[in-house]
Amino acid sequence: MREPHQKKDCQKTFHTTDTMDSLPVYRRSPLLSRLDMELTERCSNNCIHCYINLPRDDSKAKKKELPTHKIKDILKQAVSLGCLDVRFTGGEPLLREDFEEIYVFTRKLGLRVSIFTNATLIDQRLCSVFERIPPLQRIEITTYGMDRKTYEHVTRTKGSYHQYKNGINQLLQHSIPFEIKIPYLSCTRHTIKEFEEFTSHLPWDDSNPGHTVFLDLRARRDSKEKNQQIKKLRNTPEQTVKFLSRRKREWLDEMKKFSQKFLEISGKNLFSCGAGIGFGCVDAYGHFQLCMPLRHPDTIYDLKKGTLRDALTRFAPEVRSRKTKNPEYLAHCAKCFISALCQQCPARSWMEFGTLDSRIEYFCRSAHLQAEEIGLLQKGEKAWEIKDWKQRLDYIKL
Repeated sequence: MREPHQKKDCQKTFHTTDTMDSLPVYRRSPLLSRLDMELTERCSNNCIHCYINLPRDDSKAKKKELPTHKIKDILKQAVSLGCLDVRFTGGEPLLREDFEEIYVFTRKLGLRVSIFTNATLIDQRLCSVFERIPPLQRIEITTYGMDRKTYEHVTRTKGSYHQYKNGINQLLQHSIPFEIKIPYLSCTRHTIKEFEEFTSHLPWDDSNPGHTVFLDLRARRDSKEKNQQIKKLRNTPEQTVKFLSRRKREWLDEMKKFSQKFLEISGKNLFSCGAGIGFGCVDAYGHFQLCMPLRHPDTIYDLKKGTLRDALTRFAPEVRSRKTKNPEYLAHCAKCFISALCQQCPARSWMEFGTLDSRIEYFCRSAHLQAEEIGLLQKGEKAWEIKDWKQRLDYIKL
């Protein structure tokens, strides 16, 4: 539960922020409600499937990372624009030697903080800080297996399993809430039931296990070899849908509700998500991005030369307004009513092909199989050829 003085801080921050319109204060929406900050691309692990990690001792990367004072400046800009939530991610954000200083500064600004971590660097000292100044959001932890052999096969880091277990135990001993997820890989499948059993006994009764099912390629497009390795680790579309629908009735109910709300044809628009609208990301080197994986040179804004306000009010809308001219995209994705089931987006197109509008067959196939399971498509039908798709959405209400 949020403490009274903490709630007051957040309310004060909101009522003194800038907004996009001139509505009365009680009806205004903040220009920036949430910010993701990647503190470093370096990581204490070397996971076989990771789309961003660099070695923990990469001196070149460390030298380029934003200094503490610049991170604080961006956080103050975020508060002035209405931001209430910040998520620190990486790489492994706890590798930053100034992490505690950044964290305490952020909380004193009145911001709620969430942290993406592998937990290997969580110790008693850091837990004491979280106990004294709660983050107000659950810490989000990724595990890579429920036994040492599986875990370290994924992380490729000797001793990482013991460090991870120690971090988890420290959080439990200090009663610091966290949630946990696991990548669904061929080498972790056998631990899924044990993982879900473990999460069901966490002291927070609404804790739900998370699973990373779709693997992204390298966001920096920095290694063809690593990309090939990640592709080999991907589940087949058939395996993916089988796993997602393993609790059939519950999954069908959720997907039908989702379909009614989000499925539509996007046309020539590249962006059908909310990236860059009241939300943004900052990478480890001070570049604003509409979402963290989207690192195409034409879609990043250098905050060392500009401001968050300019990035959100001018740059982001310009990027979002772009249309596709790719004939294949126009013939398929632009006419597809199940695009919201697909992982296809400008960010993933960038990671896969170095473009913003290339169709990804792997994700397309997965989306079609899901649509068949839900009852939106018959086997073999192509979603971009369906004319009565609105009627089909109405039909699955029954």
